Amino acid sequence: MRLVALALVGFVLVLSPLSQRVFAEDAPVQPEVEYRPNVEYGTGGRQKLRLHLALPQGGGEKRPGLLFIHGGGWAAGNRDDLSNQIQYAARQGYVAVSVGYRFAPQDPFPAQIEDVKCAVRWLRAHAEELKLDSEKLGAIGFSAGAHLSMMLGVMDKGDGLEGEGGWADQSSKVQAVVAYFGPTDFQAELPPVSKGILKHFIGFDRNERPDLYKQASPITYVNKGDAPMLLYQGTEDVLVPYDQAWLMAQALTKAKVPGRVELLLGVNHGWNGAELTRTERESLDFFAKWLKSTK
Repeated sequence: MRLVALALVGFVLVLSPLSQRVFAEDAPVQPEVEYRPNVEYGTGGRQKLRLHLALPQGGGEKRPGLLFIHGGGWAAGNRDDLSNQIQYAARQGYVAVSVGYRFAPQDPFPAQIEDVKCAVRWLRAHAEELKLDSEKLGAIGFSAGAHLSMMLGVMDKGDGLEGEGGWADQSSKVQAVVAYFGPTDFQAELPPVSKGILKHFIGFDRNERPDLYKQASPITYVNKGDAPMLLYQGTEDVLVPYDQAWLMAQALTKAKVPGRVELLLGVNHGWNGAELTRTERESLDFFAKWLKSTK
């Protein structure tokens, strides 16, 4: 597995090739998919926020939606990395977006969470135009993007961090989540490299502002009625220890939130080959169960 390393303020951030490929196909965009790049969905601070949008063509029925959220330690990455993936998802009948968001350290926590919440609200505000079923939205993310996806699945409006990006009358909560190797509890023990990334993201060491580390952790908000979750985690991940997934599993179980946690034995921060193909397929199956079926 080939990894790409980026030097960021004295530490190394490792990006997985999975974030470049999940759900992707090498074939060109099919004619039944409408692709709209760089759609403005709100404002973060003074910055215009943009996403790429892919729409299925044909049919008058409402379709479920999927938000794809890239990784990069909350400080890097690009919505372009997931443009093929959203086009593939649109061919499977989803209104799909790849969301861009502000980066730390220029815009530290909670900017990134505010932005992805705004993207969810934008989708709901434009549901009629997009032929979107606003009650059936899912989020899928990778690493830092997985963290943001989980936040969308567990946070309620009263929990805050909505920001002022726009569409305040809409809900920012999604109804299903798939998270690839995402951190869940910033109060637990983490590797030194991850502590550096978190300081970059939050703006403080944990001992300086433990309240922010708790506020930024998806596990803090888990309660009954949250989005069903499918979590994938490698047992040899150098950035996100696999007990992060186990901690989330315990919290979800206690709250009676359905879903599944899968540990990939001997796997680092990302994977490819047959395992990637399998987890891609199972991710789509998971979303189909919770967003397409009548249950």
